[in-house]
Amino acid sequence: MSRAPLKVGIDLGTSRSSISTSEGKRHVVDSYVGWPVDLVARKVLQQDVLIGQQAIEKRTMLDLHRPLERGVIKEGSEKEVEAVRALLEHLLSSACKTEEGATIDPAHIHAVVGVPAEALRSSKQQLRKSMKGLVGSLMIVSEPFAVAYGLEALLHSLIIDAGAGTVDFCTMNGRYPTDDDQRTLSNAGDSVDDVLYSLVSERYPEAAFSRHMIKGWKEDFSFIGTPREPVSVEVPVRGKPTRIDITNEMKTACETLVDPLCDTMIELISRVEPEFQGLVRNNVILAGGTGLIRGLGGALERTLAELGGGRVRVIQDPVYVGADGGLAIAQDASASEWEQLGVPSSQRLNA
Repeated sequence: MSRAPLKVGIDLGTSRSSISTSEGKRHVVDSYVGWPVDLVARKVLQQDVLIGQQAIEKRTMLDLHRPLERGVIKEGSEKEVEAVRALLEHLLSSACKTEEGATIDPAHIHAVVGVPAEALRSSKQQLRKSMKGLVGSLMIVSEPFAVAYGLEALLHSLIIDAGAGTVDFCTMNGRYPTDDDQRTLSNAGDSVDDVLYSLVSERYPEAAFSRHMIKGWKEDFSFIGTPREPVSVEVPVRGKPTRIDITNEMKTACETLVDPLCDTMIELISRVEPEFQGLVRNNVILAGGTGLIRGLGGALERTLAELGGGRVRVIQDPVYVGADGGLAIAQDASASEWEQLGVPSSQRLNA
């Protein structure tokens, strides 16, 4: 007897990627892939490829790649395409197994994958190539639409999916969103990291720190507006562990998001039919890891107040919201909505 299709939703993120399956399995991984740089590294690591946090921790021995630039595959490098495929294989092999632990035949996997709202057609084609041989049927949707579908926010709503590489916007009017309903900004989590790195380097030129440390500080202490307490971190200064204050630098870096997000939110709301704009203003949903910056939701609400009032709902547990939305689409999609990738039934994922 043939197996029923396994439906999965995949959220390929610049910083983290996640998968949810119709059998209730979930997996999340940092979007890093690395290969040993030389003979010594291969001997020490005893692995051909490392993925996620393991790759970050062992990065001094690796040719390390973060292949999803602004949420899509970086162009111009076959290595980046190879890294995305390794990331996809990891997600699918981690979550798509039988009760006995065997890897499920790719021909039986139907996957919905989210991409940024304004992803180029060529980027979607690269993703199709990366998925070939890994799943039998594929649907590519915009990430904010997947979030909206999973939350059942399908009518008179505005989704703002704030990630590391992009912030994606989508107004929902009870149908598939059109290009006019969606926007993508590159002012996102990574851009905050860039500004913070520059500001801290300028103020403390003798301090030693990495971009991975900057990202961790942002995730732990980011805020907009008034700080609850000073932001103090420990770094080596001429080799000596030293505490430095980065409160003002953190505030300045995080607040670079406010104007671009507010301007885009206003622009999209203004495109909604006039009699429905009030409904949309009161149903703004802020998702994604960058959406958890303390005070960002409040800053958006203050802008909505200038338009007559509104409400912003912040998703407090955003890790799987995109993948869960993709799964919900997969479970509801009709046969005609799937793109068949033609996976031979004998082909298996690498465990």
